[in-house]
Amino acid sequence: MTFFERFEHDIVAGKKTITLRDEAEKAYKVGSVVPVSTFEDDRYFCDLKILSVEPIRLEDLTIEHAKQENMTLDELVSVIGEIYPGITQLYAICFELATAE
Repeated sequence: MTFFERFEHDIVAGKKTITLRDEAEKAYKVGSVVPVSTFEDDRYFCDLKILSVEPIRLEDLTIEHAKQENMTLDELVSVIGEIYPGITQLYAICFELATAE
């Protein structure tokens, strides 16, 4: 899984606990642990445990989703529009930092 570098700190700090992805990136399995790297240079920075994958429409995003993204709702809708222009069907992938067991 990749994230833009600007989200790395929030993910590692546990402030960002979901990601919204399009149809092409919905195939994550609940309970799996996935390596995470930066989109820009493919630099590994952590592992995440997938907690859930749920379909959601853009118009159904709430303040709670925005809080899980560590943004305001307006910021979230704007970012989604930049990353996925014209897309209305998304998938909310909830995660936590994976810890060594």
